[in-house]
Amino acid sequence: MRDDYLKEAQKIISDANLLINVVSRRVKQLKRGSRPLVESLEKLSPEDVALREVIEGKITFEVGTN
Repeated sequence: MRDDYLKEAQKIISDANLLINVVSRRVKQLKRGSRPLVESLEKLSPEDVALREVIEGKITFEVGTN
């Protein structure tokens, strides 16, 4: 996982637990065959793709209230 992507994603989702949940859910989808929502000239790991999707605003999330 690239540190620069992680730092940029943390600016979007500052709660570490929420970021982990969003990224891990998306990584599972990517590993099951979902197409990436971002393009890259380099070969990225599913984790890096998910972080890039967060950075570029391609993934949305909702925080539920209990």
